[in-house]
Amino acid sequence: MATATFGGRTPAKAPSQLGDQARAKTRLLAIDALRGLVMIIMLVDHVRETWFLHHQVTDPMNALTVDPALFFTRLTSQICAPVFVALTGLSAWLFGQSHSKAETSLFLIKRGLFLMVMDVTLITFAWSTTFPPKIFWLQVIWTIGICMIILAGLIHLPSRARIAIGLVILFGHNLLDGIILQPGDSFYVPWAMLHQRATIDLGAGFVARTTYPVLPWIGVILLGHAIGPWFASDVQPAERRRRLMRLGLTFILGFVALRFVNAYGDKPWFYTGETIRTVMSFLALTKYPPSLLFLLPTLGLGAVLLAFFERRSDAKATAWLAALGSAPMFYYILHIYVLRTLYNSALLIWGPNHGPSFGVESIVWVWIWSVALILPLYYPSKWFAQYKRDHRDQHWLRYL
Repeated sequence: MATATFGGRTPAKAPSQLGDQARAKTRLLAIDALRGLVMIIMLVDHVRETWFLHHQVTDPMNALTVDPALFFTRLTSQICAPVFVALTGLSAWLFGQSHSKAETSLFLIKRGLFLMVMDVTLITFAWSTTFPPKIFWLQVIWTIGICMIILAGLIHLPSRARIAIGLVILFGHNLLDGIILQPGDSFYVPWAMLHQRATIDLGAGFVARTTYPVLPWIGVILLGHAIGPWFASDVQPAERRRRLMRLGLTFILGFVALRFVNAYGDKPWFYTGETIRTVMSFLALTKYPPSLLFLLPTLGLGAVLLAFFERRSDAKATAWLAALGSAPMFYYILHIYVLRTLYNSALLIWGPNHGPSFGVESIVWVWIWSVALILPLYYPSKWFAQYKRDHRDQHWLRYL
């Protein structure tokens, strides 16, 4: 929106307006910084899935057999999907503050459909490098798209109803774990989409794999949307940080207590006779679909980090991460294509060295490759984020 000028100068703004603008910039910077941090962590996990494919891990990870270095490398990435989905809900609330509910719903539906199409086309092709791909991996981008479409309808409910639905899903969906359907059973396909990681036969030799069953993630996006009022312009930053810290620590402590009881929320942990592997058993949690005990500590840590980044909004690292986090979809697609191009080039040059795949010998190289790729991915993402800011009139850019 153009700013009126007088005498060639922008008129001075009242102190209250400047304060509101500063607070808005601080809270949005913190959100982008958290997203940027998660994107770097995601890079480590995807480098692992590219260059360490010969050492795959189960879900949940087997504490008795997985190398500890690999276990904790994989563990770092557990925060990624919960934070991405929760921030999607929060961003939807922020979008709704300057748009009507009808406009917000329409945008969520259109962007949700856009993400679903992107997942089964550009993203699936990047991972498979075959066209047409025989397996469509319905992954996190697909699930975020579905969650946005469902949120488009749920935002018309009273806020208490939305919060209640989110909490019931978060704390209660593990009660459904015993429902396992087989191909040919009634409701097999919708149940595979909702809560059972399974393969759906599409015919003609094509299949879809529901990597991220959507039901628990609906609860996450609703809870992300529910904390939106904490980010209203009239909420003081100190009060918002207190709420985020309280929520985050409650979730983390709740996880520790519930996990120690060992009665609900995930597969039981056990003593192994080795301290490190007993700790690994305690932390081995189910991601597909995410259990209650998977979501509590990851969402809790996300809330704590969000409060931290807002407190340190003037730090250079926060601004650096925020620049990366303001172009998430561009970064996501870019980093997958970069990884697959590097991998296929190495496979072509040196050939397979671990069965049918090419890989590095040590998990240390996964971290080295990840660090080396940060800057080559950062600068194009920063450029695209700036391009979006400079071309706000191009509405299609909002979908990226």
